[in-house]
Amino acid sequence: MALQLGDIAPDFSQKSSSGDINFHEWAGDSWVVLFSHPADYTPVCTTELGTVAKYRAEFEKRNVKTIALSVDGVESHKGWIGDINETQGTSVDYPILADEDKKVSNLYGMLHPESSTGNTLTVRSVFVIDPNKKIRLMITYPASTGRNFDELLRVIDSLQLTDYHKVATPANWQDGGDCVVVPSISTEDAKKEFPKGVTEVKPYLRMTPQPNK
Repeated sequence: MALQLGDIAPDFSQKSSSGDINFHEWAGDSWVVLFSHPADYTPVCTTELGTVAKYRAEFEKRNVKTIALSVDGVESHKGWIGDINETQGTSVDYPILADEDKKVSNLYGMLHPESSTGNTLTVRSVFVIDPNKKIRLMITYPASTGRNFDELLRVIDSLQLTDYHKVATPANWQDGGDCVVVPSISTEDAKKEFPKGVTEVKPYLRMTPQPNK
């Protein structure tokens, strides 16, 4: 069956550009961004891996580890990393899984739907996984569109905020913006819960300043 939000991210052991990895052990108590690529030496993905390396400090301050995947081997990955570092002006120091046997690709439903006809390329998927190993976000991108890692950081900010406070985040929310009071709490209780104030736009739509700012 296809993976769904809230499922435990499948565990696996696989080779990578950083050595052998047992996924759950490697993830530890961190959040994880796992993202797949059709193959090494592909142009859009070269810019993506470089961007993730440049965003290392942003991921680290959110307790996020990053890990990439393609179906090519370790030596191919290492050569590609050299190209990424050269062309993107960065240093890729996170693992790229060498999923030559497609074990991880099959576990996560990453294989292209035409793989049965000989195309073994992985689709360009991304998974956000929390410290409890639960899948919290899944997105699959078309080959021609580079992923927006600012959006992934935004979603992680929202998930980490709403895990600990009785709020949700509205459309186009950015860190520091007003939040939505969840429907399960009454307006009366919300005013006690959120001392910064609660604005009742409609009985079902209550806004409050971000509680952890």
